[in-house]
Amino acid sequence: MAVLTLADVGVDAPRALLARFGLALAEVADGAAIPGSFWGEPEAGVVGSTVHARGDTPMHSLLHEACHLAVLPPERRAGVHTDASDSQREEDATCCLQLLLADAIPGFGFERACADMDAWGYSFRLGSAKTWFERDAEDARGFLALLPHLEGVLP
Repeated sequence: MAVLTLADVGVDAPRALLARFGLALAEVADGAAIPGSFWGEPEAGVVGSTVHARGDTPMHSLLHEACHLAVLPPERRAGVHTDASDSQREEDATCCLQLLLADAIPGFGFERACADMDAWGYSFRLGSAKTWFERDAEDARGFLALLPHLEGVLP
């Protein structure tokens, strides 16, 4: 299964979504290196409060990296380059937020985000992103609820 890419959905909706969290989306030219990509191209990269992506960047990757930055308090974002997480709690919260926000991207949505995450190889102890989200993400939701900088921007 081919995963949905930035080229498939366009930049307008992702850019608007990231702006809600004080983040920017920087478009990278086709074939150019993606700054701050942890997993390598075509995966999205993070530098400061900016998510870098090309047309062939998977939407789940763009959203995941954006959510890493969103989970961090704004004062920690400036120091981010390539690796935004330093804890399992932050990683879980990032995956949860990624799925909560997927419906804000027309043509992507929750179901497609789950399927793309599974196809790409995200691993959850209950076997799938959707099952994890529905039956085992309460700790991640609780962590997100404790983040004062996300108050008023979560769905």
